[in-house]
Amino acid sequence: MLQKIFKAYDVRGIYPEPLNETDAWQIGYGTARFLLETASKEGRTDGGARMVVVGRDMRKSSPSLVRALKDGMIEAGAHVVDVGMVDTPFTYFAVNALNAAGAVQTTASHNPAQYNGFKVSGAGAKPVGQETGLGAIKLIAEGARKGMGPGSGTEESRDLWNGYRAHLLALLPKEILDGTRTLHVVIDASNGMAGTMVPQVFGAVKGLKITPINFDNSTGEFVHEPNPLVEANLVPTRDGVRTLKADFGVCFDGDADRCMVVDEKGEPIGCDLLTAWLAQGWLKAQPGASIVYDLRSTRSVEESVRAAGGVPVEGRVGHVFMKQKLRETDAPFGGELSGHFYFGDMWCTDSGARAFINVVTALVAAGKPVSECIKPFRRYCQSGEINFENENKQGALDALRAKYPTAKFHTLDGLSMDCGSWWANIRMSNTEPLLRLNLESRDAATVAAMVKELEPILGHRVDH
Repeated sequence: MLQKIFKAYDVRGIYPEPLNETDAWQIGYGTARFLLETASKEGRTDGGARMVVVGRDMRKSSPSLVRALKDGMIEAGAHVVDVGMVDTPFTYFAVNALNAAGAVQTTASHNPAQYNGFKVSGAGAKPVGQETGLGAIKLIAEGARKGMGPGSGTEESRDLWNGYRAHLLALLPKEILDGTRTLHVVIDASNGMAGTMVPQVFGAVKGLKITPINFDNSTGEFVHEPNPLVEANLVPTRDGVRTLKADFGVCFDGDADRCMVVDEKGEPIGCDLLTAWLAQGWLKAQPGASIVYDLRSTRSVEESVRAAGGVPVEGRVGHVFMKQKLRETDAPFGGELSGHFYFGDMWCTDSGARAFINVVTALVAAGKPVSECIKPFRRYCQSGEINFENENKQGALDALRAKYPTAKFHTLDGLSMDCGSWWANIRMSNTEPLLRLNLESRDAATVAAMVKELEPILGHRVDH
């Protein structure tokens, strides 16, 4: 069953088939072996070299999967530190606070309740994807059997909330902490881990008046799918902001590493526009810094970063690539259309809590409503991501090159093309016969016309 549940960036599947406790044990064994061997190759002999952090979300299947996962790790000789029911960014904090060899968070992120999975990170919270260790873990796990390891591992539980809270609150503006400035925020936790994280971290902050929505995560069920990218899932946040006249709203995904923001009018803000706005504060604090953005983003991001004296750095789609690019460029900040925002002061990882703090900080500094802050970056019209079914994906990309010979092309991630009056990125799905189009122009008419022109080449348009 392991073949079905190992993905490009994590392990994920429906519980109990194809993902169950047997798989969890094997994955625990394989992950611990990989992390401990990596620490050994790096010459580590400290206490953290055999330590693996384990956290979990609120799903019904998480406790039993975690138990099996830890048993596999113990079989492999790891010292397991169980940090309990936490948001995924908490594990990134823990791995650094404890100088551990790595961490595993049991979660299925934004997927429906019947799913579960595992997100693996290495020392320093470096992401472990298919090319950076997940493939090796799968190979070890496939051959793992009980009794084959040293069985010399140990286990303990630790409560690290005080340290996590202190790290995050130190990043909030002083006037919010002492209550001299107050912001009213509507927060939809999507019945996920933000329902635990927000009260734990921000519950006593004097300057934050938080109206909670869907904070109860005790049942492991969701009132709405915990995916803030789906517009229907933003309705409670939007309605709450409008009714209560809040300063802004936030909707988190299931494991709280991702979020969407709505302005004071209840209108959703595209994550690329949010990146462009938030980048201004970072560049004021760190002139000349690099800002990373995913290549599907509006051209406004590149233009505004450059105008503010920063270095715009285009990144591939996916948290593994974005985190790597932040590290390579020593960037303090990066943003992705999917709602992942990355921070140098969070070990180049994504964090919903840190993104929330960044919005609060930028809004306090601006002294004007969120909608007015975002307005200067709304320069272009966008198609949004459109999916096309196509069994010959590479053939379609070749056909685009032939049809538009004077366009400027580059292939960082799929095919990006600039035809002067419009520009686009077309990416191939890793798992499905799909091409994903993002197209932009200066006016809506050109966007509509060019999407229509490209459709015969790209395939059958689908809502996905």
